[in-house]
Amino acid sequence: MKYRTLGKTGLDVSVIGLGTWQFGGEWGQDYTQLEVDDIFEKARETGINLIDTAECYGDHLSEEFIGRAIEKDRDQWVLATKFGHQFHGLYERTRHFKPEEVQQQLEDSLRSLRTDYIDLYQLHSGVGEEFDNDKLWTMLDKQVKEGKIRHIGLSIGKNDNIYQTNKSSEIGSEAIQVVYNRLDRTPEEEVFPSCEDQNLGVLARVPMASGYLSGKYKPGATFAENDVRHRHDQEETRRKLATVAELEKNEVPEGVPMAQWALAWCLKHPAVTCVIPGCKNPEQVESNAKAAELEMVKTNHPQATV
Repeated sequence: MKYRTLGKTGLDVSVIGLGTWQFGGEWGQDYTQLEVDDIFEKARETGINLIDTAECYGDHLSEEFIGRAIEKDRDQWVLATKFGHQFHGLYERTRHFKPEEVQQQLEDSLRSLRTDYIDLYQLHSGVGEEFDNDKLWTMLDKQVKEGKIRHIGLSIGKNDNIYQTNKSSEIGSEAIQVVYNRLDRTPEEEVFPSCEDQNLGVLARVPMASGYLSGKYKPGATFAENDVRHRHDQEETRRKLATVAELEKNEVPEGVPMAQWALAWCLKHPAVTCVIPGCKNPEQVESNAKAAELEMVKTNHPQATV
């Protein structure tokens, strides 16, 4: 495993992280604690140390699984979670960004994660007054001073949200989480340059484009009703999978699994600190971790035409 410093946080994180939305039950599978424990045991073996979760992956369900899985060695992990939403059922959320609501979410997350502190606490796709709220950031700064939060970050909902990115340092944010993958390179235009200027860590989420870049799915693939991809626009999905087939033919080196190539491709960009792919089993964790070994030269990533 390789490690990079997460911007101005000073935290050394594995370049391959562990995304955990799937533990909330919205990716076609429900989990047992034993299954989650096995995933984390494999993460330990491979050197992965960054976990990304959220309060609304289930009603703190993902956090609860994680809390039990890492309780024995909590200090060995960089634990990132998010705030701003409440889970009410499959794909049903309400928004809660008022300072008192977020403070309660923080306490609930600490309890679910069985920890006294969160390494990176991220605003989860907040917009408008949800973001532009001095009282919120004052409250969170107080939590930092009390030691319940070590660092604040932004998980931006739109991957061209340059307004929030530019204001990160002003409101105390030290990291940006953003959608970035071979099919969606929008952050390269403005978000990444701003992150580099401010020395913000970057967590690239959806690095395999919701699994479409895994190489497992061909045009015409369908998904179960309890899989979030069932809700994606079918024509858009068809178009993406057709593009993936072209990428596999023209860009993926022979003998390299496409999923590993997709992760390593993201890590080529100098702004990216860590990718946070999801995983459904220990085998996928091990495969993801191997992407750190691929030697892919860093580049400024000129825009492609596909």
